[in-house]
Amino acid sequence: QVQLVESGGGWVQPGGSLRLSCGVSGTIGNIAAMGWYRPLPGKQRELVARASSSGNTDYGDTVRGRFTISRNYGKKTVHLEMNSLKPEDTGVYYCNVVELVTGELSYTKDYWGEGTLVTVSS
Repeated sequence: QVQLVESGGGWVQPGGSLRLSCGVSGTIGNIAAMGWYRPLPGKQRELVARASSSGNTDYGDTVRGRFTISRNYGKKTVHLEMNSLKPEDTGVYYCNVVELVTGELSYTKDYWGEGTLVTVSS
């Protein structure tokens, strides 16, 4: 059974930095993408940052230039360096891993972590 283990959340003052980490435990096939999402009030989770197996990275508009995602393919881990944090960055951050299952039919499977809380306040 695949589980995602997250760490690194906590409290920080505005302008500070945090580093989130997420690792995959259990047996997983080809990982198509790893990333981080956070929920918006009344909405689905929004993309914070994502790294695909092709090497591409995507960032949400509100974090681009401040957050950096990195991925270790061998260790199946993904990290999120969060700099210049703002109070509006406060929230629960969820790790997401997308597995590509290939065969007669190919499809993707999404796995989610339980979330790690980031609090930015003075």
